[in-house]
Amino acid sequence: MKVREIIEILDCEVLTGNVNLEEEVKYGYTSDLLSEVIGKAHPDSVWITIQSHLNIVAVAVLVGIKAIVVCEGKTVDPKVVEKAIQEKVAIITTRENSFRTSGKLYEAGLR
Repeated sequence: MKVREIIEILDCEVLTGNVNLEEEVKYGYTSDLLSEVIGKAHPDSVWITIQSHLNIVAVAVLVGIKAIVVCEGKTVDPKVVEKAIQEKVAIITTRENSFRTSGKLYEAGLR
C-alpha cells in the first residue's frame, strides 16, 4: 500500500506536501512510546501515534518508517514538519484516535 492510499483511506491532512506519497508501506505500527517504536516497528511502516514533537522524525528515520500519522487532531509544530520534509518522512494528521485509525488501515489490508 502506498502512502497516498493511506491518505485516501484515512481522509486526513498531509503536512509534508508530496514527500513519500509514492513510497510503499508494508507494515503498520501503533504506539506512543518512542523506545517501543525503535525496538519493534519494521522499516517501510506507517507509524500511528499522538506524539507530535521533533523526536518522532528522528525515530522514523532511525527505523525506516515512511509516514507518521498524528492522531486526535494534535498540532504539529512547523519545525517538525520542516525536519520531516528534509528527512523525507511524510507526516499526516487526523482527528480520529489511534484505535480507529489503526482499524481503518487494518481493514484495508495493512498488517
